[in-house]
Amino acid sequence: EAAMLRELRRRWRSYKYRFVPWLALNLRRQRRTLRYVPESSQDKIIADEDVFETLLKTFKALFINDLSRQADILALLPEVKCQYLELLSVEQKQSEVKSCNHQGQHVFSPEEVLFNTLGFTVSRDRSSLVSAGTGVFVTRGFVPRGTVVSMYPGTVYRKHEPIFFQSLGNPFIFRCIDGVLIDGNDKGLSRSVYRSCSRRDQLGPFQMSDESWLTATLQNPLAVGQYVNNCSHEKAANVCYQEFDVPGHFPVELKQYLPNIVYSHDIESHLRCVVLVTLRDIKQGEELFSNYYTVVS
Repeated sequence: EAAMLRELRRRWRSYKYRFVPWLALNLRRQRRTLRYVPESSQDKIIADEDVFETLLKTFKALFINDLSRQADILALLPEVKCQYLELLSVEQKQSEVKSCNHQGQHVFSPEEVLFNTLGFTVSRDRSSLVSAGTGVFVTRGFVPRGTVVSMYPGTVYRKHEPIFFQSLGNPFIFRCIDGVLIDGNDKGLSRSVYRSCSRRDQLGPFQMSDESWLTATLQNPLAVGQYVNNCSHEKAANVCYQEFDVPGHFPVELKQYLPNIVYSHDIESHLRCVVLVTLRDIKQGEELFSNYYTVVS
């Protein structure tokens, strides 16, 4: 009986923070197993404008690299089409580009696009921490301090929205300063909910979010932030979480690379994203480590 009681207590300690009612009642008292950005971190490591520019630069490069598949979108946005064709012609050092069908265009992998654009690549692999499972590494290049190095993907739940069943046994729930929750789990019910919401919000050829982070083949190579492990005594934190609300003027053609979607379709507000920003220079081969309950500033 005593052994059974101990086992029940162990399981409760493991699961209690995944229950939204428990979260609501206890976050102020004990905040040790949930990933979150505390109120003391209102001062951001880098400005929202810098986050915006990094995402815009990266997503534009991904879009141009995949331009041959964007014909339906460009047909509805003639002005945007001209801009991207001009950018492509500059990159390829061509004098003229007459159509969207660029058979001579060399298509890079998303990881190569990230390296050519920001000077580094990140990818998932077995963590250097014992029993930590999957981690995230800088696999190529160099990442300067104060750089957006990844994004935390998932379904965005605002206060009082139902996440009870999705939260059971789920270590990928992220809590923002204002109580917004992001479910970064790529399996089970969480996966199904994200895909359902993503397809619900699609407008013709315009995808409002990226589903590829649910697979092994990423369309947006930054969308691996949910696998960044917590720091330890041996491995200090080298990245921190930072919230970012996608502005209304974010280019509609680039939303297909955003790895987040809102749970409720009828709420008019900016899409919440969470990015991971480097706290120091990070070299090739290093694993990324965050602190789940502190943002160092």
